[in-house]
Amino acid sequence: MGVTVLGIAGSPRRKGNTDALLERVMAGAASRGAETRTVVLSDLKIAPCRHCDGCMGTGLCVIEDDMQKLHIDLQQVERLVVASPVFFMGPTAQTKAMIDRCQALWALKYLLKKPISLLPKEKRRGLFVTVGGTKLKDLFQPSLVIVKTWLHILDFGYAGELAYPGIDEAGAITQHPSAIQDAFVAGQKLAEE
Repeated sequence: MGVTVLGIAGSPRRKGNTDALLERVMAGAASRGAETRTVVLSDLKIAPCRHCDGCMGTGLCVIEDDMQKLHIDLQQVERLVVASPVFFMGPTAQTKAMIDRCQALWALKYLLKKPISLLPKEKRRGLFVTVGGTKLKDLFQPSLVIVKTWLHILDFGYAGELAYPGIDEAGAITQHPSAIQDAFVAGQKLAEE
């Protein structure tokens, strides 16, 4: 059996450009024997982090919602694909709320000195998929810093990003000359690493 790949759809617009790319990444991974599953953040109940420090002594978040299950997924999966368009130079609110709620996993690793995953770090890889409506010079930099830091904390090696500027209207990604194929190939590569 191949590796397990978890896709995280962070766009609140279903079936949009980011979802289309994520779907192709996951299809590429599946074509190489990976076991794939996608979660849609806007379908989950994930409250924002309250910075209550309730996780500091246990590594477990005290807020009881869908993030509890996602924490387990993030600890067990071998490959991760997080997909979020850029909203005001950063990831969507849904994506950022999920990332912020990983404070409990940060506490597990850095305060309690326990492993986040039972898998060796070199076996875990994370890919970032993003689009942005403008063509600003540093459009993706804030999101890249956030996502790379999050993946590092969760012990995922960084497998790179697919980042496409100037993609705004629904379906615009299909007009890009290579994006859909790039995503499929990226998924294949992620499954083979």
